[in-house]
Amino acid sequence: MKSLAEFVKERRKEVGLTQEEFADRAGVALTVVRKIEQGKTKLNMEKVNLVLAMFGHELAPVNSKALNNETR
Repeated sequence: MKSLAEFVKERRKEVGLTQEEFADRAGVALTVVRKIEQGKTKLNMEKVNLVLAMFGHELAPVNSKALNNETR
């Protein structure tokens, strides 16, 4: 399973945007994109969702026990 950092960085590069261009289009500060791509763990969920919305995704809570049972 890809990390959030890997997902965002790979997708951003696929569409050919710099971190700054991507941040502008997503409506977030450049530091938000940098923190996400660096794998920082203390992130604002609302800002993360603005970034993920660029790819048609959304971050939401999941039941980790149910998820673990599905992957077995």
